[in-house]
Amino acid sequence: MSQTVIESKSFTSVMAKPFLKWAGGKSQLLTQFEDFYPPELKSGKIKKYFEPFLGGGAVFFQIAQKYNIEEAYLTDINQELVIGYNVIKKNPDLLIEFLDGFSKHYYKLSMDDRKKYFYEIRDHYNLSRFDINYERFSDNWIPRTAQMIFLNKTCFNGLYRVNKSGGFNVPFGKYKNPKILDEENIYSLSAVLQIAKINQGEFYTTEEFIDENSFVYFDPPYRPISKTASFTSYAKNGFNDEEQIQLGKYFSKLDKNKNAKLMLSNSDPTSENPDDIFFEELFEDFHLNKVYANRMINCIGEGRGKISELLITNY
Repeated sequence: MSQTVIESKSFTSVMAKPFLKWAGGKSQLLTQFEDFYPPELKSGKIKKYFEPFLGGGAVFFQIAQKYNIEEAYLTDINQELVIGYNVIKKNPDLLIEFLDGFSKHYYKLSMDDRKKYFYEIRDHYNLSRFDINYERFSDNWIPRTAQMIFLNKTCFNGLYRVNKSGGFNVPFGKYKNPKILDEENIYSLSAVLQIAKINQGEFYTTEEFIDENSFVYFDPPYRPISKTASFTSYAKNGFNDEEQIQLGKYFSKLDKNKNAKLMLSNSDPTSENPDDIFFEELFEDFHLNKVYANRMINCIGEGRGKISELLITNY
């Protein structure tokens, strides 16, 4: 199989943005985040960027296009997400061909037939995961990534959610003209991703590469601030308080041993319960800042609004 490798960041004039809608994505917070980036990033001293909970990748794409980093180490526990990024990096041309086919076929269908087609693709996507070798790049990664993007663009509310067995379970969304193919963005993404090493794994797997000229941004599944706010199903395993504590200890370890610049996002439990000082205690030796995001506050959907989130730094 031939692989297209884009060598220049300026392959297109379009700024690369996340290719998936991802729950908890950071696109809306980027302007606020810039105020909290380390000065060494802005001055060009920092050359390496790490994101151990990659998700939609909004922070990486902003930093890679705005600042002079030379290497990026991108990690996520979600295997589907990781193969998607690798496909975009290595073979955007063939991915675009598949998405173009999905797009042209979908737009010709009635809404009822679109719904039927959506569930056919979803069923195939879920069944075929057992035939995928997630460890080594192969031809079947490309149509699978196209299916993932198609489902993300046509499912209800653009969610990515799986059940405990790992099956994608979001229902059909009745959108008149979803943008299934964004060709320019895929090429821009591919160009930016050329500096990145993209791997599936836990948040600590790239520790050996971190040094004093590194910026590490952690965006773990958020700690729920209420019983109705829990959404950790980006992968079939959740992220509980014990794992939040393990992450806090790892944050402290990197601060002590690597002298890297560290930043971490999470929920602000005090916005719901002023006595819940879980993060104040866990990160008592660091700086806790607040940013404000539009989030779904309750499960009914009437509670959309500004809600504070934490941004924790070691500088």
